Amino acid sequence: MIDLILTQTLNGLASASSLFLVASGLSIIFGVTRIVNFAHGSLYMLGAYLAWTLVGRFGPAEALGFWGGVLAAAALTGLIGVVIEVLILRRIYQAPELFQLLATFGVVLMLQDVALAIWGAEDKIGPRAPGFKSFVVIFGNRFPTYELFLIAVGPIVLLILWLLFQKTRWGTLVRAATQDREMVGALGVNQRLLFTSVFAFGSMLAGLGGALQLPREAVTLHMDLAMISEAFVVVVVGGLGSVTGAYLAAVLIGILHAFGILIFPKITLVLVFLVMAVVLVVKPYGLMGKAPVGHSRGHGPAEPLLRPADGTTKLAALIGLLILALAPLVTPDHMLVTLTELVIFALFAASLHFMMGPGGMASFGHAAYFGLGAYGAALTVKWLGAPMEPALLLAPFLAGIAGVVFGWFCVRLSGVYLAMLTLAFAQIAWATAFQSVDLTGGDNGILGVWPSAWAASKTVYYYLTLVICAAAVLALRLTIFSPFGYGLRAGRDNALRAEAIGLDVVRIQWVAFAVAAFCAGIAGALFAFFKGSVFPTYMAIPRSVDALLMVLLGGVQTVSGPIVGAFVYAGLHEQLMKATMYWRFALGLSIVLLVVLFPRGLVGTILALRERRAGPEPAPTTRLAEAAR
Repeated sequence: MIDLILTQTLNGLASASSLFLVASGLSIIFGVTRIVNFAHGSLYMLGAYLAWTLVGRFGPAEALGFWGGVLAAAALTGLIGVVIEVLILRRIYQAPELFQLLATFGVVLMLQDVALAIWGAEDKIGPRAPGFKSFVVIFGNRFPTYELFLIAVGPIVLLILWLLFQKTRWGTLVRAATQDREMVGALGVNQRLLFTSVFAFGSMLAGLGGALQLPREAVTLHMDLAMISEAFVVVVVGGLGSVTGAYLAAVLIGILHAFGILIFPKITLVLVFLVMAVVLVVKPYGLMGKAPVGHSRGHGPAEPLLRPADGTTKLAALIGLLILALAPLVTPDHMLVTLTELVIFALFAASLHFMMGPGGMASFGHAAYFGLGAYGAALTVKWLGAPMEPALLLAPFLAGIAGVVFGWFCVRLSGVYLAMLTLAFAQIAWATAFQSVDLTGGDNGILGVWPSAWAASKTVYYYLTLVICAAAVLALRLTIFSPFGYGLRAGRDNALRAEAIGLDVVRIQWVAFAVAAFCAGIAGALFAFFKGSVFPTYMAIPRSVDALLMVLLGGVQTVSGPIVGAFVYAGLHEQLMKATMYWRFALGLSIVLLVVLFPRGLVGTILALRERRAGPEPAPTTRLAEAAR
């Protein structure tokens, strides 16, 4: 028993060291630049691919060839990080944080296709490390010496980082920028050079982490997203910007994961997210994180006012709705199928915007409620034998109830911590659907979820979808400009002042969270009958990212932006998939260009241009006064 415990502990520590290398770079980058770098996992992947190429060229059998290739791969990854920072991120440092995240996701898509074009789709098997090809016997069990080497790497890197940050001028500047980067700039420090060096250093750590995985696992095109999700968890659990916290979190998660495989095999899919959820509920800023200095909960940068639509906007919306209503008369069936999907995604995006825009609550796991709505409809048909009509009525309540439960915990946090907690709950919901084979069919899904006979026609179902989605979007819009909506926006802008005038900010945000989940459930139920089946992928991370992209592309601080963003993103995605096999690169490049050229989103930029032409407004009303009315 002791030998098994020791072996699993060592396995956990080896995994923790690999995870720490990636997470430490991500934590350093966020601490200084405040960018949630979604592309960090792609840099980890590039480090592994570059190491595979360079080690093979230098000679994998020789120590100098292998370790030289590993170090060269890390250095090249750092240079790639410099290129990304200079060409893309440097141009959007003044944009809202979520738009920066959107740009880094565009980089993820681009780098995936770059790797595909250079190395192909086949997995790459790396050589064993010279000098570490044997094993040691521990209590009668064989344990690879390379794993022992990795265990030592983590503390060594942690010590090097501590010395670097405590004993060098550059490290002092990095620590100062982590605390107050505006003050660092005011003291005359070249922020551009500092940000570039930090991004390069963090990228190099990610590349080193990927290169050191070469003897342990195959290099694949999917290792980027697998790593970035765990790295985000480590950074958040440890505390944003804390390298020591990242190491402690990596060790905690690595050991729990190693023992979880033995004790609770089914829980391993979401163990890291369960750990994150528990830590954030108990310690909202992570193990070693600190609350932001000088900002109250829910207080962020000034947001542009949301105003009711003027005559021109209402006319444009009416024309758009009329075009959608007349579309079946002039479009073929395959286009009608596409339009049905776009209308559903418009409601999905609008539901996420309701909590993100007016509520200021970003969510990385909104697909959970979309998927729960879909499963609610499917289970009503399968287990209750009910037709489509009652299923459409009951399904959103499953999503709404989940929104009430999850939202109770989430609204007590803010910023990235809130977003990551939504992701944790979404992954828990996904794992439940994936592993509950008797109830949900597991990975095989639930099939045969078809509309009633009167709605079986593509045209009739399209009109049904259009009516329901238009009514739900209109209800969300009316709510935004109701007294509840004004209170929600007041709490977003300054929670303390809103509470001072008698608003219960937490309760208002909790209700908004549940309403957003309910509306996402409506979209999910419609999608289930549209596809005729339901799978766990409906609530997976990529679906949440899609919704986030739709909202941000349209403009998070506009009401019509999410609808426009849904049509633009989903339409662009479909057309690019048909046009080229490297559609990810084209889509990622399009996203990056849109973020750089339209940092407020498509609709937000149009509104800004209209305001500029109209000239300054006389004595604008403050948000607080607006909320008080």
